[in-house]
Amino acid sequence: MAPGVVERAPAEGAKGKGGDPLTDDEIKRAERIALTRPQFAAGEDVEGRKRPQRLTVDLAEPDPDHLDDPHAPRRADVTFYDYKDDALVTRTVDLETGKVERTATQHGVQPPLVPDENAEAARLLIADPLGAGLKADYKDATGKDLTSPGQLMLTSIVYRASPGAQPAVLDRCGQHRCVRLFPKVPNGSWIDSRSFVIDLSARKVGRLS
Repeated sequence: MAPGVVERAPAEGAKGKGGDPLTDDEIKRAERIALTRPQFAAGEDVEGRKRPQRLTVDLAEPDPDHLDDPHAPRRADVTFYDYKDDALVTRTVDLETGKVERTATQHGVQPPLVPDENAEAARLLIADPLGAGLKADYKDATGKDLTSPGQLMLTSIVYRASPGAQPAVLDRCGQHRCVRLFPKVPNGSWIDSRSFVIDLSARKVGRLS
């Protein structure tokens, strides 16, 4: 068996101090440290690529014994959603040492969606027969055909299944990552698509009654 390879920690770049917000360089460094090669190979993002979906990078809460220490270690919580296992993964990294301090994995936890996920949800809805009404409303509003998410402004909320409240195709929402979209024509009107739910994990669209 070939010997393992230890990768050098990414360059530090611009650094903040104490409780200052993470700098852009720190955010990039934290993400690279958190996304180790084994996790990169095992995870899956919203488009099915071999990497977990990056959600947020936030300054980690200081340890109790460092609350008033202006020189406390700078740490970051990097959060991913792994569509392969439907798991929320949070890795806490020490930006000074370049090491992952701990990893927390949760199932059934659904934080707000990020723009890449909203775009993929819109792409699935546009391609689905249930998206015909969305495309018709867009054509009425603009005179153009709706063919891609980039033609819309998108906001969303997470959808969780309730017993008997949705078609069977959406029964796993909550365990799966599901979304209700609120699309808007740029510089124009909102398009009502509240009755549709996109299951990003199963890549299916359902309609609420």
